[in-house]
Amino acid sequence: MASFISLVNFTQKGIANFRDTADRGATFKAMAEKVGVSVKEIYWTIGSYDAAMVLEAPDDESVAAAMLGLSSLGNVKTQTLRAFTPSEIKGIIAKVPQ
Repeated sequence: MASFISLVNFTQKGIANFRDTADRGATFKAMAEKVGVSVKEIYWTIGSYDAAMVLEAPDDESVAAAMLGLSSLGNVKTQTLRAFTPSEIKGIIAKVPQ
């Protein structure tokens, strides 16, 4: 399974309904599971982003589908990054020509 980190910002609609954010997070977890994405953690944050999520998925397409579904609800905008474990990055580095 590949790992991903998604950085989240509330839209105007999302901030207007901020009291529902934890419930929306639970709803997203269930929605993501339907497309094969496991939401490992959701953290609400202070700073440039309103939340950060740690996801696992079999492929990029599954995460793209989950993020499109989430964004279509109109409460958040996301920026999703592929994340690599130490083992994975060592394998990537090993592929770099000398």
